[in-house]
Amino acid sequence: MKTFIPLIIVLILVSCNTSSNQKKETSNLLEEPLQTTPIYTVPKLDLAHANRLAKLPLHCINTEYPNKLNQTLGTPEDLQEPHVLHPAFYGCFDWHSAVHGHWSLVRLLKSFPDLDNADEIKQQLLNNISKENIALEVAYFKSNHNKNYERTYGWAWLLKLAEELHTWDDTTARTLETNLQPLTNLIAEKFITFLPKLNYPQRIGTHTNTAFGLSFAFDYAKTVNHTALKTAITDRAKQFYLTDSNCPMNWEPSGSDFLSPCLEEAALMKRLLTTTEFLKWIHTFLPELEDKNYSLEPGIVSDRTDGHLVHLDGLNFSRAWSFYKIAEGMPEFNHLKNIAHNSINYSLPSIFSDSYEGGHWLGSFAIYALNTVSNSK
Repeated sequence: MKTFIPLIIVLILVSCNTSSNQKKETSNLLEEPLQTTPIYTVPKLDLAHANRLAKLPLHCINTEYPNKLNQTLGTPEDLQEPHVLHPAFYGCFDWHSAVHGHWSLVRLLKSFPDLDNADEIKQQLLNNISKENIALEVAYFKSNHNKNYERTYGWAWLLKLAEELHTWDDTTARTLETNLQPLTNLIAEKFITFLPKLNYPQRIGTHTNTAFGLSFAFDYAKTVNHTALKTAITDRAKQFYLTDSNCPMNWEPSGSDFLSPCLEEAALMKRLLTTTEFLKWIHTFLPELEDKNYSLEPGIVSDRTDGHLVHLDGLNFSRAWSFYKIAEGMPEFNHLKNIAHNSINYSLPSIFSDSYEGGHWLGSFAIYALNTVSNSK
């Protein structure tokens, strides 16, 4: 039976071409306020959207202040400006947001080679992800007091950036991948060393969520065929999660979540288990997802100028990418896509506001969520 998925995204494209039928255009999510007319398609990222989305990381990857360093000081000399400590990833308020801001630009350039100012963007990437800058980033991670810096959220985004570069067929990508490789190798080794020591996973909705970190790290390991990393993640994840049952979705979200503990775990296990194994596991872990009438309200944001409350916009995007992953290749979960669409529709317009609290990072979440639409078939 063919399922039609309603969305609440409808924006009128300003166009010179009109027809007698005056068909409503539905793909321009970025220029006009959202309308409420339902349509029967999925959100689609096109060149116009990509150009608008690219402005978000371009605005922040070289914006040094405000900045949250999260460093441990060993000596007075450790207290340096962000661009000194992190010459590659000093912008976008914090290190991990700078990393996934660079990922956003790579992803958009890879998908849309005709992106506005593509050559300038490539040059900015080359300036930041230089061999010399990455050497200093590696040194920071090897320092006595910051060996666990950005564990595991920033680590995961660094590997996602490395994966995106690896799969981008472009001469600039080869240079960037080579420059980044020492840090990529170090982060992969840090995962392999850390996971056997982690006796219990972190089941929270913020940065240190274990399932999220393992999902992105596994994607990288699978793409580049890093056998040791794949094995470390698979073994540990199964020990952590294989016997879990009845995850309390009704406890979510917490007030500043940008990840769903239950759905991130489910999306990770979808990556690791066979179809038969996953169907058996999800029946025990989140049986409500099998209900064709299952619904989930988007996380409601009360104040987008509050750096923690705006996290809920990120939750809506990350829920969407988890639902898409769960439904990928599984028609019995197609109904979850509608929830994903509605989650994106709720939060997408807000990320282009003037508030830096959300603007410095939410673009990456939106791009990743929209990117998973085409993979979930």
